[in-house]
Amino acid sequence: MKTFHSYSEVRACVGQEVAVSDWITITQQQVQLFADATGDQQWIHVDPERASKGPFGTPIAHGFLTLSLIPQFFQNCFHIEGAQMGVNYGLNRVRFTSPVPVGSRLRARLTLQAAEPIEPGGLQMTWLVTVEREGADKPACVAESVARNYGAKA
Repeated sequence: MKTFHSYSEVRACVGQEVAVSDWITITQQQVQLFADATGDQQWIHVDPERASKGPFGTPIAHGFLTLSLIPQFFQNCFHIEGAQMGVNYGLNRVRFTSPVPVGSRLRARLTLQAAEPIEPGGLQMTWLVTVEREGADKPACVAESVARNYGAKA
């Protein structure tokens, strides 16, 4: 866990890999709950028997489920002292570069690409988030995530 004491400390890390998260395991229950929440009941995600005969030989997580883990990776990787609130501002680019079979372990590498002051008294950060799957040659997802933070010291 990287702790920043001010926004100036965050800005000093632009261009650097700031953190690597702990591994998390993707379960069939998570996949089903995500399918229920989003209405995406595609068999490749929610029907283990049918998916075992499909192109990956097992159910895979939704790409958007993988993407939705970014806030969890942020929470587990860094903390800005004094921050009162953080919000997702958007995504610049997202690619799902390899499947995530149920049971996979994922972690994220976070590289700070940009950090600009915003009003009132906040900081907008652009992060390159590379979600790795344990044992895979390619990342599962690569995304530019834009987050805003408010309330810490400048």
